[in-house]
Amino acid sequence: MFAKTLISSLFIQMLVFPCAVLAAEIPNERQQELLHLVKHDCGSCHGMTLKGGLGTPLTPDKLQGKSVEALSSIIMNGVKGTPMPPWKGILDKQEVTWMVKQLKTGTLESN
Repeated sequence: MFAKTLISSLFIQMLVFPCAVLAAEIPNERQQELLHLVKHDCGSCHGMTLKGGLGTPLTPDKLQGKSVEALSSIIMNGVKGTPMPPWKGILDKQEVTWMVKQLKTGTLESN
């Protein structure tokens, strides 16, 4: 009985813990670093105003209809055969999701 309870408890923790990590807020200092990265690193290909360049535009109207998950996957894994590099290992999933949400809502345009 103890083993069954322990296994159930561990299973529940495994389900709950990732949600807690994903729900954690990115500290303001890191948000500022991510904003800088988008403007300068992403902007070097997608245009300093993110309206396009070598890379496609990253404006809310151009990202409409694309899911946060799909855009996050592109950022994390890059696009083979294009200059779009993978950012996995440099950025974590939570940071990329935050960045994508900022791009989709136009928050970056006002910063």
